[in-house]
Amino acid sequence: MRPFTKHTGLAAPLDLANVDTDMIIPKQFLKSIKRTGFGKNLFDELRYEDEGQPDQSCEGRPLRQDFVLNQSRYAGASVLLARQNFGCGSSREHAPWALDDYGIRSIIAPSFADIFYNNCFKNGLLPIVLDAEDVDQLFAEVDGKEGAQIDIDLQNQTVTAPSGAKFEFVVDQFRKHCLLNGLDDIGLTLQQEENIRRYEEKRMNEAPWLFLSREQ
Repeated sequence: MRPFTKHTGLAAPLDLANVDTDMIIPKQFLKSIKRTGFGKNLFDELRYEDEGQPDQSCEGRPLRQDFVLNQSRYAGASVLLARQNFGCGSSREHAPWALDDYGIRSIIAPSFADIFYNNCFKNGLLPIVLDAEDVDQLFAEVDGKEGAQIDIDLQNQTVTAPSGAKFEFVVDQFRKHCLLNGLDDIGLTLQQEENIRRYEEKRMNEAPWLFLSREQ
């Protein structure tokens, strides 16, 4: 998993509340568990005029010109501004996979659905909760200035607006540690690899019959 320390990126304002995970990545794309290749179908029903299908090329599909990520000024955005209750609905982990594959590194909103919020940390994304008034200010600044970027400093837990205004956010210290060091659940387990090896050797000596194969 990629570490997240500091990030400066173009911000895109998704001015919608209660964005659910089916809106983030529709159900027909959930057949794959590769974690990659979902970016082209992020917000598929909002981005395209037609209905997308798995393994379909998105080249030439008709775009909804009024959707924020289709606007040239937000091309390459890596910070997403959203409204309350972002990521509600089902618990599909494909939602953060699609955001990450598109290039989004952080989502800033007044609130998130709990399961989506947890899944973001496990996949290297930083979901940031700010007061609604602070999010309103970020929306206004990003909308008012083309190319507006937002600075995010996880170590110091700050978000810096294009104007220079700085907002502090709260994050669980264990999750912060994992993001700063690029540790997902597998990475955390592998930190104990030597202890696991010693335990397995000990158990093999104490109870060798537990390790016999069926062929034996």
